[in-house]
Amino acid sequence: MPGQHLPGANQEFADPERVQAEVAALLAELSAGAPNPGFPGAPTVHSEGTDIVRRGKILEQAHEVLVQALATVDKI
Repeated sequence: MPGQHLPGANQEFADPERVQAEVAALLAELSAGAPNPGFPGAPTVHSEGTDIVRRGKILEQAHEVLVQALATVDKI
């Protein structure tokens, strides 16, 4: 890959397929509800406050993956 000869270039964050797969996995979690504790197989619990916080954290993780990828590509 371009730039792999540069010191400090972390190619792991520049692999488009890895970035796409990681972001897709995180976004797939958005549609999954929080498990219903104590009742395996039961419908999921959707508390609005908890769900918003959970979704926010997932989106924050996806954003961080993209920021790291862009920072790596910018160095190449």
